[in-house]
Amino acid sequence: MKIKHNLKPIYNNYSQILILGSIPSITSREKEFYYAHLSNRFWPILANLFHEELRSKDDKINFLLKHHIALWDTIKSCEIINSSDNTIKNIEVNNINLLLKKAPIRAIFCLGNTSYKTFNKYLKVNIPVFYLPSPSSANASYNLTKLINIYKIILDYLN
Repeated sequence: MKIKHNLKPIYNNYSQILILGSIPSITSREKEFYYAHLSNRFWPILANLFHEELRSKDDKINFLLKHHIALWDTIKSCEIINSSDNTIKNIEVNNINLLLKKAPIRAIFCLGNTSYKTFNKYLKVNIPVFYLPSPSSANASYNLTKLINIYKIILDYLN
C-alpha cells in the first residue's frame, strides 16, 4: 500500500539534534503523532534520559522543544505492508536539508536500520549521523535498559 507521511516535523530555531525514524506506523498515522503505539519504547527512553514524565502529546512536543530536539522521519512516501519497515519500497525522502537550514542541528540520530540506510543512500550532510537501534517492541534483542544506555549518546550533543 502506498502511504504518504502525514506528520509535520517537530523543531524550532533552537533544535540541536535531529532524531529521524523511517515512516510513521499505522497507529502513529491514525493518532497523528510520532511513536504513538503503546508498546514503542521511544518516549519511555527519552523520559528516562531526562528524568521527566511524558504523558500527553503536548507534554511530548514541549519536552522536545525545551530540550532542543527535532523529530521527523527520513521517508516522505513509500509502499509498505502494515507497519513493517522490511516491506518498504519505492521510497521518496523528506527534504531534511530544509529543516537543517532552519535549525542549528549538530547531530542526526537515525532510529533503526531503515532510517539509517535510507538517510545514507539519499541524503548527504556535513554533520555527524549516528545509528541507534529501533525503539520498536519488534526489536526484541534490545530491552529498555539497553536502549536507554545506547541512546545516552544524544546527551553529548545537547547543551
